[in-house]
Amino acid sequence: MEPTKDQWLWVVDKELVQTLVRNDAIEEQADKRAVHSSALAKAIALNTDGQTEEALSEVTRAIDSGESILELFWTKGHLEFELGRYEDALRSYARVLEQDPAHKASAYSTAVCLERLDRFHESLAAFERAAEIDPNLWQASLGRGECLLHLGRAEEAQAAFDRCLKVKPEDDKARFGKAVALHMTSKLDQALDLYRKLLAANGNNVELLTNLISLAVSKKDEARTREYCERLLRIRPQARPALEGLVASAMARGDFKTAAQHGAQLVKVAAGSYEAWFNLGVAYQKLNRSEQAGQAYSEAVKLRPDSEEANLNLAVTLQDRGDFAAARKIYERVLQSAPEHAAALWNLGLLYERQVSPEDAEKCYERLVALKPDSEEAWFRLGHLRLQRNEYQESVEPFHRCVEKRGDWLEALVNLGIAQWNSHDIDGAKASFEKAVAAHPSSTDALRALAALIIESGDYTYALDLEKRLRDLGDRTPELAYNIGVLLQKANLNEEAAQCYQRSLEYTPEFGEALLNLGQTLKTLGREDEAKSQWQKALEAKPELAADYFTPAAQ
Repeated sequence: MEPTKDQWLWVVDKELVQTLVRNDAIEEQADKRAVHSSALAKAIALNTDGQTEEALSEVTRAIDSGESILELFWTKGHLEFELGRYEDALRSYARVLEQDPAHKASAYSTAVCLERLDRFHESLAAFERAAEIDPNLWQASLGRGECLLHLGRAEEAQAAFDRCLKVKPEDDKARFGKAVALHMTSKLDQALDLYRKLLAANGNNVELLTNLISLAVSKKDEARTREYCERLLRIRPQARPALEGLVASAMARGDFKTAAQHGAQLVKVAAGSYEAWFNLGVAYQKLNRSEQAGQAYSEAVKLRPDSEEANLNLAVTLQDRGDFAAARKIYERVLQSAPEHAAALWNLGLLYERQVSPEDAEKCYERLVALKPDSEEAWFRLGHLRLQRNEYQESVEPFHRCVEKRGDWLEALVNLGIAQWNSHDIDGAKASFEKAVAAHPSSTDALRALAALIIESGDYTYALDLEKRLRDLGDRTPELAYNIGVLLQKANLNEEAAQCYQRSLEYTPEFGEALLNLGQTLKTLGREDEAKSQWQKALEAKPELAADYFTPAAQ
């Protein structure tokens, strides 16, 4: 939130203008000039009675009839100024300054008119001319400071306000302007001190409270933010700065429920604010209220159709609600205007995956990693898609990229090992699985993968160790114990093989193949009756597997 700098500071000082009028023109010389211009005297009387339009008409008729005394043009400008007709007033003051370049009131009022018209560069120069005419005109320094604030030259503005405060130390407008300048230059503690002193005497000042809210938000001072917002809301219910402050504070602390509550009020009073709608969308999205988030983002997109951020968030909400076609159109529209938009490519790739369109998803990820080679998540999705298609060699590089960035990435290490194994890089696969186990000792997935590879390589000692580690972790995988049993049986280690088969049967009592092989090992160990018992169980569990073994043994 930017500090407010104009609404309070530049309430044009009507008393000052009237003082300048008295000092330089009308009342001082009214009697002297009245004989030459009865219109001037009549206009003064009308204006004094509050009939400003009639006074202006009187002066205008006099000028149109040929009268050209300086006081008529000055009075005309002053009346136009009072009526808010600043362009007309500027022309009248210019006529005065043509006759008298040192006319202080016209020089100063010209500067104020230009400021009111937001012509700050010209207004700054005009205030400087007024100060040249009268170096003691402290109001010119005040005006210079205001213009400099609007021009973003806060340090120069502070110096101008300081010059003003040397003459008028307690002038609230100059003090406020200096506080704004300090605020804009991030001298927050000094700004806060000045704001608070001003607030003590101007407790109901909206601009002061607005700036204090902005400053409290900048300092992440939630207690002060709430205090100033609540004070402002008591003065002006539904005040936009207060609601914006409450939303900003709630968003900063992650209280999205409160942010959504205040945000819903904010968009009622600031329906044309892109930021209000966008933040409301974010709050709803964080609360998993996808439909309401989508509605808020839709309003934000209406206000800023080219906002990539709002469009992408809208597409995500549509995607979450299953409207894939609409989401896809938005992503593609963003990519048409910004072909290298990484977030759009990523989200579109995920969308294609959900729509079971892996080829299109892969194209998105390929474009993304070409743009951002460090995008590890995109590399992982690319490897995953290729692995699903059994393109093992092609999936090795993506998973390598992942583990280069994150050496302990469990899923990437296991998938890399699988890709290497199926690409006949046994040593590489073993190294990848072992890295996964070392980084994640309790990962049963990594241990199983390594055990399967070790069994295939015939290292039953290593395999038994891995199987024990899995058992210690509570993993009861009958296939692993069975496969180690087969390995041991081939090595004629029948006693150890029988133990493995028995463990697999503890996990799955009707495991037909384990029953058959247990029977074979028991027979080899001379335990014929036990062998027949196991074969009988195998026949009951899976006759088609047991028959070839049971028949010869029964003869």
